[in-house]
Amino acid sequence: MLKDFKTFIAQGNVLDLAVGVIIGGAFGKITASLVDDIIMPVVGIFLGGVDFKKLAVTVGTANVMYGNFIQTVIEFLIIALVVFMIIKAATRAGLTGPKPE
Repeated sequence: MLKDFKTFIAQGNVLDLAVGVIIGGAFGKITASLVDDIIMPVVGIFLGGVDFKKLAVTVGTANVMYGNFIQTVIEFLIIALVVFMIIKAATRAGLTGPKPE
């Protein structure tokens, strides 16, 4: 079983996946900083000085931070757009899709 595990872990797909997860985590941090530190302050200025991190509503004793949710949605949309553009470029370059026989 140990030999099979070593073979499995040494396969290119597993290593590629590990690298992808690490790069994805770092890209997520960059995107979070872009949204938190650049995009949302500018959007806040255009909306009359709104600080999205402080947008909240109190329901009973709970503090619902809907401003953080808005920032997270924008962050997701940016990541989705970048991934879409990477896949589109890879498809045009012939790096993905069906391989010719």
